[in-house]
Formats: sequence, C-alpha cells, structure tokens
Amino acid sequence: MAEPDLFESENSVLAHAKAVFCDVDAGEEAYRHTLGQLISYYERLMRETRRLIRRSDREELEMNRLNHRLQELAQELEYRATHDTLTGALNRGAVIDLATAALARGSLALIVLDIDHFKRLNDEFGHPVGDAVICGVTACLKDTVCAEGAIGRVGGEEFAALLPDFALDDAMALAERMRAAIADYRCAAPVERAITASFGVSWSAQGRTFAHAYGRADEALYRAKRAGRNRVEQAFA
Repeated sequence: MAEPDLFESENSVLAHAKAVFCDVDAGEEAYRHTLGQLISYYERLMRETRRLIRRSDREELEMNRLNHRLQELAQELEYRATHDTLTGALNRGAVIDLATAALARGSLALIVLDIDHFKRLNDEFGHPVGDAVICGVTACLKDTVCAEGAIGRVGGEEFAALLPDFALDDAMALAERMRAAIADYRCAAPVERAITASFGVSWSAQGRTFAHAYGRADEALYRAKRAGRNRVEQAFA
C-alpha cells in the first residue's frame, strides 16, 4: 500500500500554477487567482514550518535534558558500584580492581587497618554511634592520605590505603601519620574515649597479586593487634 502524500493539496496547487504559467492564452484574472493560491499555500507552509521548528527546538532541548540526566544516572550508578554507601570510600571490589591494576603497572604499598575494640563500642553504644565513628575515622584517613593514594573500606571496621609506587619506608611513615590522626580524633557524645586503630603495611613488586599484598599486610595488622594495638607493623620481607 502506497504511503499517503502529505503535500497532496500543495502539489495540486503547484501543478495548476504551472499549467497557467504555460498557457499563453491565460488571462490576467487566471494569473491573479493562481498567484493568490500560491501566496495562501506558501503562508500556510511558512506557519507550519515555524511551528515544526519550534516543536523541534523544544524536543531537542528535552532530548538534551534527558541525555544529561542519563549521563548523571550513569555516573551515579558507577559511583555506587565502586564506593561504600556509608563512608563514600572505595568499596572492597573497587580496592581489589585498583590494586590489581596498580600491580600490573608497577609496585604497590598497601596499608590495612582495623579500628581497635570496635565490637565493644558497637555493643555499648549501638550501631548508629558505630557508624558515626566509622565515618569519623574515614575522614581522618582521607585528610591524611589526600591525593597520595586511595582509601577503601574493605570490611565493617577495616580499611585499606592503596599507594602505587610508594617505597615501604614512606608507606610506614604515612601509616604512622594515619594512626596519630585517628588517635587524636574525638567522637561526639556519648562516646567519651579515644578511638585507635592498628595497622599492617606491605610492599609488593610489579606482577604480584592483590591477594598476596593483602595477605601480608593483614598478617602485619594482626601482629600489631597482638602487640597491644594502636601501632603500625610492616610485613616481613
């Protein structure tokens, strides 16, 4: 079935005008009548064209708005997929991905830390207070590390700092500054005690796995716990 001609009436008027134009015997009245028809249809076409242009502009603006919103939603989804909801730090999956990528390019110093006696604090004051402490500790870590590395939350009260191409001594010094920042942090009421954390630091050469780097840092962390907490230990070579 043939599609309908959207300009059937316009084509009819144009064909009539051509016929009059080619008719050498057409009089003045025929010319005037044909010209009037052409003017009328031309004006109508102009009105419709303006209307369609305005509509197209509105639809283009709406499309641009929707595209912008889609980009925002995509960024939000990407952020939520890679960041911890409570603290805004990287989540465990993102830490693993970044560490793996860093070890494929070069060396990586990894700091793993755990808030001391956190379960006792949670049991005594409740989870909302525990969440507030976790957020406070995260702020201390971010303020200390700044742009030197990336901070991730890898467990309930456990965090990691990724330091690509860092020397072990430099990572140890940074971990000590992180420890001191947490020890100086004071929680809001009702918690009226110092918050401390224990740290384990490892250094891994290019080509090592995240599991290797994390396992060695975790072993150092537990040595710090057994040695009295609120201290930094390095992984054995």
